[in-house]
Amino acid sequence: MASHRKPRQRPLLSGGTLRTAATLALAGAATATAYEGTSQADPQPTPDQVKSQVDRLYEEAEAATDQYNGAKEKAEAAQKSLTELRDETARKTDRLNTARSALGSLAASQYRSGSLGTAVQLALADDPQDYLDRAAFIARAGDRNAAEVASVRRQLDEVGRLRDKAAGRLSELRAREAELADRKSVIEGKLDAAKQLLAKLTAEERARYEAQGAGSVGAPGSGSGAAVAPAPPGDGSRAARAVAFAYGALGKPYVWGATGPSSFDCSGLTQAAWQAAGVSLPRTTYTQINAGHRVSRDQLAPGDLVFFYSGVSHVGLYIGNGQMIHAPHPGAPVRIAPIDSMPWAGASRPA
Repeated sequence: MASHRKPRQRPLLSGGTLRTAATLALAGAATATAYEGTSQADPQPTPDQVKSQVDRLYEEAEAATDQYNGAKEKAEAAQKSLTELRDETARKTDRLNTARSALGSLAASQYRSGSLGTAVQLALADDPQDYLDRAAFIARAGDRNAAEVASVRRQLDEVGRLRDKAAGRLSELRAREAELADRKSVIEGKLDAAKQLLAKLTAEERARYEAQGAGSVGAPGSGSGAAVAPAPPGDGSRAARAVAFAYGALGKPYVWGATGPSSFDCSGLTQAAWQAAGVSLPRTTYTQINAGHRVSRDQLAPGDLVFFYSGVSHVGLYIGNGQMIHAPHPGAPVRIAPIDSMPWAGASRPA
C-alpha cells in the first residue's frame, strides 16, 4: 500500500552552511560600508582651498562685526537716552513732591481759617480792618491755590509721560542687547571655523597665507618685502594728522569691536584716525562711506577712506602710492597693504 505521508523537506542550507552564508553576508556588508565611507570622506583641502574658505569666513565675520558695531552704537544711544530720561524724571518728581507738599499746607491752613462764616469772622474780629486785609490775602491765596493745583496736575502728567518714554527706551535697550548677543555669537562662530581651517595648514603654509592673503607689510622698514610704504605726509592738514595716527597704530592687534587705543577693528581704526584729526566719523563702514563726499579711484589722496567688498564690509585709510593702512582680521595686526588686494567698493573723503 502506497504511503500518503508528505515527503520530509530538507532545509535549503544546513546549519553550518547557513552560518557560513551569514558570515559572508556580514563581511560583504561591512566591506561595502567601508568602501562607501571611504568614498564619502571629505578630501583634505588644499592650502589654496583653505585660504579661499578662510577669506570668505573673515569677510562674513567682518560684515557681522559691522552689524554688531551698529547695534552697539544704537544700544549706547538708547542707554544714554534712558539715563537722561530717568534723571529728568527724578528732577521733575522732586519738584512735584515739593509743590504737592506746599499745596497741602496751604489747603490745611485755608480749611482751618474757613471753618466760620465770613460775617461771623468779621463780627468777632478784634480789628475789622485787619480781618479785611487778611480776607483779601486769602482771596489772592485762593487764586494762587488754583494755579498751584493746575501746576501740580501738569507736572503729574509730564512725569507720567517721561516714565512711559523711559519704559520704551528700556525696552529698546533690551532688544539691542539681545541683538548684540546674536551678532557676537555669529562672529565668534565664523572666527572659530576660520581658526579650525587654518589649523589644517602647516606653520609654513600659515605664514605664507598671512604674507600673501593680505598682500601687506608691517611698519615701514619691517623688511617683509610685500610693498614699500610711502612716507606719511607732514603738511599739518587734517588728512595728514589722520594718516599720522594710522602710522602710529601699525602693529597693533585686530580685535573685533575695538576702537583703540591698543587694538582696532577696521572701521574702529579709521574712526580713531580721523578723530585724532578733529573729525567725527560714524562707527560702521556702511555709514562711513557716506560721511564725506565720494571720490573716484583715480582721484584718491592720503587720508581718504577706501572701502571693499560688495557689502561695503571693510575699510582702510589711503596713504598714497596705491597703499592703505588697515586692520585686516584677527591674527593680522594693523598693517600696510595695496588697495587692489581686495574687491573695490568705493572711496570717500571726510569733510
